[in-house]
Amino acid sequence: MPIPEEVTGDEIDKDVKQELQSLPKTLAEDVARNLVMVARLLDEDPEAAYGYSKVALRLASRVAAVREAGGFAAYANQKYAEALAEFRAARRMTGSVELWPVMADCERGLGRPEKALDMAGAPEVQKLDKAGQVEMRLVAAGARRDMGQLDAAIVTLQSPELASHSVQPWTARLRYAYADALLAAGREQEAREWFAKAVESDRDGSTDASDRLAELDGVEFVDALDEREDDGVHESDADGPAGEDGDADGKDVEDGEKD
Repeated sequence: MPIPEEVTGDEIDKDVKQELQSLPKTLAEDVARNLVMVARLLDEDPEAAYGYSKVALRLASRVAAVREAGGFAAYANQKYAEALAEFRAARRMTGSVELWPVMADCERGLGRPEKALDMAGAPEVQKLDKAGQVEMRLVAAGARRDMGQLDAAIVTLQSPELASHSVQPWTARLRYAYADALLAAGREQEAREWFAKAVESDRDGSTDASDRLAELDGVEFVDALDEREDDGVHESDADGPAGEDGDADGKDVEDGEKD
């Protein structure tokens, strides 16, 4: 697969670079460049990222970082059996428990929520750092929901991390999951409060909490251009540039009950 010339492979994490030192120099560079492409495309084009991960795996399947990258690329494409196999291989090579939560989530993806719950109660969880333990809690709550156990999912998410006023990298996702579980259980007012808290802590836009909150408040976002065309007014007939008669982004907000 083609790789842009500006991608040198030096962009990868230093720990991964150290792992690749076991390979011949030219091979290590090729693998590194493919891993850079996996990382760059994983969110915006997971299918392409998967393609680059397969190239890296063909070149260096005995490197743990390569197996891990292959796992995340497969996971992003909902190839859960393949992802789980790669994560297990990486774990055997490193002995690390870091991948435990995502391995459990693969079990959910494979339709085995009971297995995910077993993993949530395993000794490995105690070896995870705080972020890993929160991730495991999210997976366990998801497994409970898979099994139709909404109340248990809500209880699973109730934790010191959820109650904390400090904002951590996981805070928005934890609050969002809690709000979503409350809403699924019919506790709409509580859900609204927690979606609002998720919005407050979502500094990088990792959730759609603001949209969910607006939905609960009955706010509809309407395309102003479509409205003008419906009224027989074209963009060239507008009185002034965007921002004078409406929002700068070309959208108006209307309040009303959502169907």
